[in-house]
Amino acid sequence: MDETKFYLSLIVIALSLIGIAIGSYPGFRMNRATIALVGATALVIINELSLEQAAKLVDINTIMLLFAMMVLNINLRLSGFFNIIANRIIRIAKTPQQLLALIIFSSGFLSSLFLNDTIVIMFTPLLIEVVMKLKRNPIPYLIALAASANVGSVATIVGNPQNMIIGIFSGLSFLQFMTKLFPVALVGLIIVWMIIVLIYRNEFRVKTTLESDDFQPRIFKPLLIKSSIVLVIMLIAFLSGLPIALSALGASALLLITRRIKPERVFLELDWSLLVFFSGLFIITDLLNQILIAPNYSGKLELFSGNSLVDLSIISLVLSNLISNVPAVLVLSPMIKPLQNNEIYWLALAMSSTFAGNLTLLGSVANLIVAESAKRHGVTISFTEYLKSGILITILTFLFGIIWLQILL
Repeated sequence: MDETKFYLSLIVIALSLIGIAIGSYPGFRMNRATIALVGATALVIINELSLEQAAKLVDINTIMLLFAMMVLNINLRLSGFFNIIANRIIRIAKTPQQLLALIIFSSGFLSSLFLNDTIVIMFTPLLIEVVMKLKRNPIPYLIALAASANVGSVATIVGNPQNMIIGIFSGLSFLQFMTKLFPVALVGLIIVWMIIVLIYRNEFRVKTTLESDDFQPRIFKPLLIKSSIVLVIMLIAFLSGLPIALSALGASALLLITRRIKPERVFLELDWSLLVFFSGLFIITDLLNQILIAPNYSGKLELFSGNSLVDLSIISLVLSNLISNVPAVLVLSPMIKPLQNNEIYWLALAMSSTFAGNLTLLGSVANLIVAESAKRHGVTISFTEYLKSGILITILTFLFGIIWLQILL
């Protein structure tokens, strides 16, 4: 790569990552997906790549896994699956502390099996409605929902987008990944509960018995049965060691064979912008990594030497808050691949990039979804309000994750 292409590429990459970190450019109607697409297109033109060469930079396994999990989530949502779980939570909880615990552990568990964004989209409006009827302060419950969705998602490869990337790149099986990081997620959820109760002790100190209205969820029974069966089959395929992307794609294909739900309805609800965002990011970060390891520029922009698990985790935590966790994972992944016995480094990357999302309100998409949905219902979660809990949750979960992985090492 000559110097002109190098510096032009570096400028485009920098502008793209800054735009992705901010979420838009002032004065332009561009979101993260369009910024990634425009940046990737500019890099393809600057580096004179053919469309075939550009397509090879996009990891099709990750894109297909993300697509398949979206199809599964949409079918489960349409069937009333998530509403049934929410109904059980409302019926069981008798005190504010019980309600908080049920929200945290339900959100965390579900987020380990489905995309955490899906869980908060479904739970936030219902949670606000229930908590307001109970005349409780909704803010601690909403912060707990967002934080637990992030923490719980670390447990499996399909919990969040960055874990999907790590799962595909590392070659770790679903079971390998889960057995190592499930304890981290479990302890992390306990930490979330403790911090929320500590910060909002006035809300949880009073011994109050909750009396909720009888909530009857809308259920589409045929789709619920079908989706549940397909979900079980997919999980069995995951646990048996079959390729994760192929197993998920097979499950989504089964769900699309239907006489009741029009495929247009499913495709209309797919988050196509997320797929575009990922595709663009693959190209941007691949070319960034080519620049980082280019012989003529070796060492100038090196981020990680591979000597320390703690170093990698800290860099991932910081980078995830600067440019978002998915770009951070894509930037750091090529530096882990050459390392011998690199399984623990992949797990550290998953842990740190996920827990980084709890630091601030802007740290993860799940946080923003909760905040925006709450705002539409008249509840405002300020940046500083979230930070009071977020900073403690992040520090404690991150420290436990480091200690746990050091023990495994």
